[in-house]
Amino acid sequence: MNLDIQLARKVFACIDNTTLNATDNEQSVAAFCRRTLEMRLEDGTTVAAVCVYPRWVACAKRVLAGSGIRVASVAGAFPHGQLPLRLRVDEVRQAVSDGADEVDIVINRGLLLAGEDAAVRDEVAAMKDACGGNTLKVILETGELPSPTLIAKAARLAIDGGADFIKTSTGKIATGATPQAAEVMLNEVKENVNFNKKNIGFKAAGGIREPQEALAYAEMAKKIMGDNYINNQTFRIGASRLTESLYSLLTF
Repeated sequence: MNLDIQLARKVFACIDNTTLNATDNEQSVAAFCRRTLEMRLEDGTTVAAVCVYPRWVACAKRVLAGSGIRVASVAGAFPHGQLPLRLRVDEVRQAVSDGADEVDIVINRGLLLAGEDAAVRDEVAAMKDACGGNTLKVILETGELPSPTLIAKAARLAIDGGADFIKTSTGKIATGATPQAAEVMLNEVKENVNFNKKNIGFKAAGGIREPQEALAYAEMAKKIMGDNYINNQTFRIGASRLTESLYSLLTF
């Protein structure tokens, strides 16, 4: 396997190592976090974050304490986003209260498809407010958006609502991240830099299992946003199986 090892190391440092299983429990999440702590490159590089359901934020925070690995939580009625807004906001607030450094929410695609743009933007803004100074990643679930135009609109609304990152997918539907959707999203990020002078992060997630796939998204981000974009402040890969395989390649 021919890999750009330097880029692969950068990508490893941008992984959100993720466990979002219906069978997750305190023991399994603690074990997942301990294994994540073990996957440290020889120079000390770790993944960027561990991503869990809100119920397990405190557990992950406890196990990862002092490691530099951030705790991310899905929230806001993930993965469908169909609860009333006040309940979604409460869930975001609770995740942050329990110690989440980052929160991954999903936009209401029903509102988007109905053309209620202001409502989509305002819901993102309400959940960003609930995050306080913590990082908000907004999932577009691009596999449910039928055109590049709609993906671009969703990205703009998320950014206008205060997203710190825009993210492709929940990983809970058949169509996860695709290069086509990622390109549209990254171009919206670039436009935001051009017009608003604010850099927004991009996270590819959903079905990314092989190192070559992850590096392809990093190469695309480099091409559109520049080499310096590939760091864990602006670029993330959501992964579960990918983490182990990339770690094995880098420590062989």
